[in-house]
Amino acid sequence: MSGKPRMSLCEDLDADNVSKTFRTTKQHDVDAKKFEGHMGAQHFVRHEEEQAFADWINKRLGKDKDVVHFLPLSKDGGDMYEKMDDGVILCKMINLASPDTIDERVLNKGKNISIFKRHENVTLAIKSAQAIGCTVIGMDSHNLQSTEGKKWMVMGLVWQIIKMFLFNQITISNVPGLVNLLREGEDISELMKLSPEQLLLRWVNYQLEKAGSERRIANFGQDIKDSEIYTDLIAQIAPKTSGVNKTAMQKSDLTERAETMLEQAEKIDCRSFVTAKDVVQGQETLNLAFVANLFNNFPGLDPPAQEVDIIEETREEKMYRNWMNSLGVEPRVNYLYSDLYDGIIIFKIYDIIKAGTVNWDKVNTKYSGLSARKYQQILENCNYAVLLGKKLNFVLVGIAGSDIMDGNKNLTLALVWQMMRAYTLSLLAQLNPDGTPIVESEIINWANTKLAQGQKNISIKHFQDKTNKTALPILHLVDVIKPGSIDYGMVKQSDNLTNEECLSNAKYAINIARKIGAPVYALPEDITEVKHKMVMTVYASLMLADLN
Repeated sequence: MSGKPRMSLCEDLDADNVSKTFRTTKQHDVDAKKFEGHMGAQHFVRHEEEQAFADWINKRLGKDKDVVHFLPLSKDGGDMYEKMDDGVILCKMINLASPDTIDERVLNKGKNISIFKRHENVTLAIKSAQAIGCTVIGMDSHNLQSTEGKKWMVMGLVWQIIKMFLFNQITISNVPGLVNLLREGEDISELMKLSPEQLLLRWVNYQLEKAGSERRIANFGQDIKDSEIYTDLIAQIAPKTSGVNKTAMQKSDLTERAETMLEQAEKIDCRSFVTAKDVVQGQETLNLAFVANLFNNFPGLDPPAQEVDIIEETREEKMYRNWMNSLGVEPRVNYLYSDLYDGIIIFKIYDIIKAGTVNWDKVNTKYSGLSARKYQQILENCNYAVLLGKKLNFVLVGIAGSDIMDGNKNLTLALVWQMMRAYTLSLLAQLNPDGTPIVESEIINWANTKLAQGQKNISIKHFQDKTNKTALPILHLVDVIKPGSIDYGMVKQSDNLTNEECLSNAKYAINIARKIGAPVYALPEDITEVKHKMVMTVYASLMLADLN
């Protein structure tokens, strides 16, 4: 661990890791713009992605009155970076990907926003993206500015947001017909374990089987280059009255065939993200987006014959999943209980909490082909995870390695909460002048001292304090940390606030906290319901922002 203080919840990962979310394959590098990054790292931005993402933004935000003076972006997407400098387009995109994440009451709008207010908007966008699970390592309101020339970083964030928009609909709760993709011997919990990319591959192959095709795909690159799979897929899912045909199959030239296939996609208003060239070259990023868009518009899945018990992700589970993903752990966490089962992601987070915690020589990362031995290897990992948790002073009474491996919900949540708490407190300790650990009572003392210094006639006794329900202590605290940041015309203040008024305050409080740089993952409901664990993280995040 370096001696410098960590400046965000993701800081101690390499600042250029964000490029992992957006990279070209070597075969396409020749067509891409190359940029030199941190410590000589090379980053590539492809013209095709710039065009595709600009087109998506134009279509989705073209009628939004708050950004209409910026749109349309140029067809080649070259002006995208400058037009994102004030953060409004990014914030609008985040609300498309995860509705109501950003309370537009806190957004600085207008044609000529001051530099200060631009930076506030971009900070709000970064912290909000982080809260919904985007990896924002190394990003801040300065290095995302077009004058910095870090186009790969902007594109990395843009792609993550668009991908989240496309993937959010690919769930069993939104499309119950996904149960048709279950294989023999699987149950719904097996589908929960699959990433959106894996679900889309299954979906394409399911539709190909229904269409009588012998072809199957295992990726969105090499396997789709000849357009045959797309031609069969579109014909299978398109409404019978759409006029879609398979004439593309008659074309011997692959580019002509791809263009004819895309003309069929256009008949069902699904010609998005890819050009014929992107298909022929097997550009995976854009082809993945193309298929996701097809699924979202025409899933072509019959509802289940029998009523099924759909596993709904709880608010708490989603928040923890977003937190882990924002740390940049690989692979991404799709379903909390299945994805932690072998301990690997837990180990990675332990090392983020405190570098060197894990002795990786003791971790099984390659598993035996024999099921009995594999079971034992995974159990060894999980037992080691519990042992290390205790060394990190976690309270793990009654939690065994087998509970993690089996996905015991209550016990897994107990472990994950303690990881998040430990990480948050470790960041505060690093910013503490003497480097000593911070305890929760110190956060309360800090908050009350700040409120008193700001002559705010309010305080909290503890994180369960019912005063927190109104969000007023948080709002006043933000105003002390950054005077003038609160528009009190937006704040509901009385002795008997309704639940609706409390929720309005909580939404405003979380967004204004993010706007001043606090990495808040909690939701407004966590505040109004006084979920003391999450309330603690809000105050800790504000303390972190203040110390920074």
